[in-house]
Amino acid sequence: MSDQTRLLLAVVLTFVVVFVWSYFFTPKAPNNEKNIQNQNVKELTKESESKVFEEKVKEIGKSIKSQKETKAQNCSDVLVETPLYRAVFCREGGLLKSFELKKYKQSVKPNSPNVKLIGEKALKFGPFGILWNGKKLNHDVKWECDKSLLRLKDGQEGEIIFKTKGGEVNVVRRFIFKADSYSIKEILTLAGNEKGTLSLVLATTPWVEHSTRFNKTHLIYYVQKKLHKEDSLKKLRKGISSDVPVHWCGIDTNYFLISAAPLKGASFGFFGKVEDEGYLAFLTTLLNLTEEKEKRIEFYYYLGPKLESLLKKAPKNLYAAIDYGWFDIIAKPLVKVLNFFYRFVGNYGIAIILLTLVIKIIFWPLSHKSYKSMEKMKKIQPLLKKIKEQYKDDREKMNQELMRLYKTYKINPAGGCLPMLLQIPVFIGLYEALLGATELRHAPFISHIPFTNIIWLADLSAKDPLYISPVVMGITMYLQQKLSPSSGDPMQGKIMLIMPIFLTFLFLNFPSGLVIYFITNNVLSTIQQWWMLRKS
Repeated sequence: MSDQTRLLLAVVLTFVVVFVWSYFFTPKAPNNEKNIQNQNVKELTKESESKVFEEKVKEIGKSIKSQKETKAQNCSDVLVETPLYRAVFCREGGLLKSFELKKYKQSVKPNSPNVKLIGEKALKFGPFGILWNGKKLNHDVKWECDKSLLRLKDGQEGEIIFKTKGGEVNVVRRFIFKADSYSIKEILTLAGNEKGTLSLVLATTPWVEHSTRFNKTHLIYYVQKKLHKEDSLKKLRKGISSDVPVHWCGIDTNYFLISAAPLKGASFGFFGKVEDEGYLAFLTTLLNLTEEKEKRIEFYYYLGPKLESLLKKAPKNLYAAIDYGWFDIIAKPLVKVLNFFYRFVGNYGIAIILLTLVIKIIFWPLSHKSYKSMEKMKKIQPLLKKIKEQYKDDREKMNQELMRLYKTYKINPAGGCLPMLLQIPVFIGLYEALLGATELRHAPFISHIPFTNIIWLADLSAKDPLYISPVVMGITMYLQQKLSPSSGDPMQGKIMLIMPIFLTFLFLNFPSGLVIYFITNNVLSTIQQWWMLRKS
């Protein structure tokens, strides 16, 4: 096997390993942050600075089974409706019974229902509930609410107040809503003569887009300028936690997020778990009401799509929830360019084609250099073969003669592979961007096969229902290889012949937006190679 073949094989294997790794796996962050000092720790009491704090956080999480007695029929509805969503709270403590997004559908089918980030099945887990010393405060005491309906129009702001007296602690929950925002602010006031743990509960059941290898449900939290996310059900059933205060926590998929961030009044630890079908995230802190008498804490909630334009405005760096994995630093600028093109053409499929064209232009010099190097290597193949046969029993002498040959013809044996290797991070970044960009969810390219009612590429975040585009991708890759310079190595030829078939089957269930990128890239590469063949 020639040096050129080895290099090409190394590139192909590197490509496959990185590609398959990102396809089947996502990087896992550790569940716990140990021995980290947080600047907000001083807000906690001395007791919470000790190991007791971590144990209390975990204790609250493990007590979740006792909270599942909440019955939907015992919940008196309080409706909040804005142009963006329809939310139903329970009068009994402000539990969130339902949260429905008006501008996002479950599928591209006609009359598809709206996406529900929280549905009635999740009520038994107590979403937006508060616990005192691990016990729910929602049905144990009588609650009052100042209204049962709040409708907001564009530009309006309103609030709902839930309050109770007579329990271990007196509670006032003031929720503030804005018509043009997916965020909700809560001002929570507690009064009493008690000392204990306060917990806020986020909970939901799996969303309409069930977890797949392309779109998994995660429990996430942000601490020490680092995002932690976990989707392994095995780990989540055991529970994950942070033993230092977090900036925010939540539950998300590629496209949607529900989260809670403490703003003022106390620092909170985190515990998360999966119980039955419920994903649960707890924010927990220790409070000493015997000293303060009354405690006021502010929270910021976000329940909506993971769009940069919205999350960048949120506090506590909630924007970090948009995470494209290892190549995030490359993927985010690519999404910005994609949105830039969309503003002009109004079609994300065309925007992907334009983005691919720009990437191809940027890497044109590298591709040209790679092609030229491969052409030179092809021309000296007979000489390479002769040297290897002549010095097959003297490895050292063979290498000396090969280097002399490369020097004579001014060839870098790695010249054909290194340019391709440099493009791999960009490819992986684009792969992650197209896989996780909320903008591509339900975005059409060619909604129907021309002159028919057959749905085709109506959703760039979903696979091609007719499998036409993956087959086209395989054909274009094969044609591209037919025009590529060949080293004359039979093994390399077999490897290159297998790749289009392998990737065609691999791409059958890939999001169609990613397949469109590959088709475009293959077509442009074929045109480039044809042009260079004519010039040579």
